Amino acid sequence: MEFDMRAFAADLCRHRSTAGEEAAAAAFVAERLADLGFETYAWDADPTVLADHPSFPDDLDAATVEGRRSVAGVLELGGAGDRVDASADGDAAPEPAADPVPTLALNGHLDVVPAEPSAWSNDPFEPVWRDAGARPTDRPTEGGNDELGETLTARGAADMKSGVAACVGAAVDLRAGVADGSVDLPPSGLRLVVEAVAGEEDGGYGAATAAFANPYPFERDAAIVAEPTELRPVVACEGSLMARLEIDGRSAHAATRWRGEDVLPRFEAVREAFADLEAERGESVSHPLYEEFPIPWPVVCGRVEAGSWASTVPATLEAEFRIGVAPGETVAEVEAAFRERLAEVAAADPWLRDHPPRFERFSVQFEPAEVAADEPVVEAVRAGLAATGLPDAEPRGATYGADSRHFVAAGVPAVLFGPGTIDEAHYPDETIAWEQVERARAAIAAAAERFARDYAA
Repeated sequence: MEFDMRAFAADLCRHRSTAGEEAAAAAFVAERLADLGFETYAWDADPTVLADHPSFPDDLDAATVEGRRSVAGVLELGGAGDRVDASADGDAAPEPAADPVPTLALNGHLDVVPAEPSAWSNDPFEPVWRDAGARPTDRPTEGGNDELGETLTARGAADMKSGVAACVGAAVDLRAGVADGSVDLPPSGLRLVVEAVAGEEDGGYGAATAAFANPYPFERDAAIVAEPTELRPVVACEGSLMARLEIDGRSAHAATRWRGEDVLPRFEAVREAFADLEAERGESVSHPLYEEFPIPWPVVCGRVEAGSWASTVPATLEAEFRIGVAPGETVAEVEAAFRERLAEVAAADPWLRDHPPRFERFSVQFEPAEVAADEPVVEAVRAGLAATGLPDAEPRGATYGADSRHFVAAGVPAVLFGPGTIDEAHYPDETIAWEQVERARAAIAAAAERFARDYAA
């Protein structure tokens, strides 16, 4: 069976695979991988495993992770020998044994963020192909779609279902090259694992489960995570602290507001103090891969709710912050710094001294992750760029988090590399230049071949 990457990407984009709704998309990918001759695996997010994970809440239950299925396909190439036995029903795989075969994971996520149809020029889940030079909007981009050519517009087109398609295409192409003799792998061969995982956008449910409860009867030696990096290798990802601030005041009638204690000016004092700390950290916390960013460790208050009635002094406030964590730091260290600054604000306000604000984690925490620029999988990606005629690119850092951190935490070196630009991610009329997907497919295949050779050397 031939692989039609355009049809695969478009069909995958038709699945409304928002958080908790990944199962249908996973079934689609598993079926296509099986049709292409991959041995398929499947696993569900495991609340027991994730509750013990430092990034996830400890009150996860089966209902929380329902529908969060991940799938993978395995190809044994060259001298790898017999194919492995698959566990397609999500049951635990046999304990991994010592294995001389190099194993490279090509990873992408199935889930997408929600889309507001009114902000789109078409149905977000009905893919639209456009001819060269056409854009659905006038929004400029900083990189990945500058040379547009033909484009695909849909929720998930850039982040990152086209990346999943490129991974499948790369694996199929490498197998074809081995079969026709154009690719000569070393005697150890190569095992390719194409993963399509659930829940990356809200913490990495699928990748974290697979990292800490391996679903395969073998280990993974390295990973390429096909996030939209504009075909540049990304070796460092920022972490983030998700924390909720609660402030109590005292209500009063608006006509006698001097009798109340308004939470809003207290919140503004906290927000200003956090902005000052953001600026201080931009100067004091340095990393060579983040010098290009005007705000390397951003702090954003993404949600605020205060008060209960227009004619009443607001006496309650709840705000949610996302705070950047630099590679080399921990979420706990950064949390401590912001708690200390919050305590200083409270100490300067007589009301807050007696009614201390609360600042607690919520949702999922993203630890930062980094691998060395000379890690073999990074060098393999750069070699893949050269082998396919693409310009070499120095490894860089990213101010967002990705599933690579779960690989790194499990001792598996991982690099981000894929088509498209992060500027399109989460936006209305999310678009990717299709030529970039084709280039990523070729570069990833060449990188995998180089990885096998370096592993055997």
